[in-house]
Amino acid sequence: MSSSEFPDTGWTATVVGHHRLRNDLAVIRLIGDFVPFAAGGSVEVEVPQHPGVRRRLSPALPPSLDGKLEFHVRTVPGGWCSSSIVADTQPGDQWRINAPHSVFHIDPEAAEVVMIAGGTGLAPLRAQILDLARLENPPRTYLFYGGRSPRDLYASDMLFLLSGELPWLTVIPVVESPDDPAVRDEWHEHSRVDIGFAPAEMLHGTLADVAAAHGPFDQHQVLVCGSPAMVRTTVDKLVAAGTPPANITAEGA
Repeated sequence: MSSSEFPDTGWTATVVGHHRLRNDLAVIRLIGDFVPFAAGGSVEVEVPQHPGVRRRLSPALPPSLDGKLEFHVRTVPGGWCSSSIVADTQPGDQWRINAPHSVFHIDPEAAEVVMIAGGTGLAPLRAQILDLARLENPPRTYLFYGGRSPRDLYASDMLFLLSGELPWLTVIPVVESPDDPAVRDEWHEHSRVDIGFAPAEMLHGTLADVAAAHGPFDQHQVLVCGSPAMVRTTVDKLVAAGTPPANITAEGA
């Protein structure tokens, strides 16, 4: 489904939750008009702090008839709009939603799916996972979820619980370093919970290297989402390890 298949009339949603999980990251929940996007896709948002400025974000929930939306927003270095969304969003803010665009789509004939998510690239893939959970027989799904350190795995508690509830889902947490940076992140400390993957369950290395080492994924549908640099490196290493390029869908978040 392409963006041309959706009407670009615009919809309105109200912020009902702003959860700052890291100094540079927030989860924002809204309720409003039903937005006809496809799970795994993205939409343009316009926030009251920057009227007339649109930024493309990927919902972390599949489409909801009751108008629920969730976005995971990380501050981009030098990004005045993203930093304002993370720091200044308040419950009651009215967001304008436009231009749904489909990116990731699960082939209904796929027997197994591999998802590779770096940072907030998790959002559209999480929406896909929740959408698959509605099916009677979802495909076997493997999610490689990575960051530089355990602190970067901001959704590890949710994914840990989800993997326990969905027998067809396997989550593989990946960190480049087993140790968090010495500088404390007070938002992380305030949001810390005792649920998540144990250090022994985390694989060490770059997300690209670890995922490629588990391939080749020549019989899988592969979805990759993260920073543009992470996506390029991961796709290159997957292909070099024998995964057919035609099996891979990728987008930099």
